[in-house]
Amino acid sequence: MNITGFIETMNSGAVIPSGSPIHKTMHRLSQEVIRITMQINNEYHSHEEIVAMMSELTGEKIDESFGLFPPFNTDCGKNLHFGRRVFVNSGCKFQDQGGIHIGDDVLVGHNCMIATLNHAEEPEHRGDMIPSPVRIGDKVWIGANVTILPGVTIGEGAIIAAGAVVTHDVEPHTIVGGVPAKLLKRL
Repeated sequence: MNITGFIETMNSGAVIPSGSPIHKTMHRLSQEVIRITMQINNEYHSHEEIVAMMSELTGEKIDESFGLFPPFNTDCGKNLHFGRRVFVNSGCKFQDQGGIHIGDDVLVGHNCMIATLNHAEEPEHRGDMIPSPVRIGDKVWIGANVTILPGVTIGEGAIIAAGAVVTHDVEPHTIVGGVPAKLLKRL
């Protein structure tokens, strides 16, 4: 399966059966991303080198305004989309197989985890995966140690307080926090 077919399947939201050809493609792509992230994470690189490696990782031209403090990990790379002037702090882990779309002027704090896959609830199908994208609007600030679960959309200008677990959509121009995250304030 080629990358275009893989991304189309993952973006469809269809259940990915364990051991299926698409599941095998997930594992093949993860090996490529491990190679690139090991390069990013295990020696010093200039800003220009980081942007070039992230462009290779995603298969898209990353804007020169992008910033990253390694280490950084992801499991696919090819369904990860960054806007302009995005900064990702150290220790972040993005599970992008289900799709992560990050808008412009977004700040992502230390150790942020973004998940886009769930497993089937039935024990006999537990290895099956259900992709669901995460969408982060422009000018969002995500605090340190935040976890964002599959299918969540975070509205423009929102702030996610440190340590929050985001299980539902976040309205634009709000502050949410807690476990699970709830509305703390409207901006």
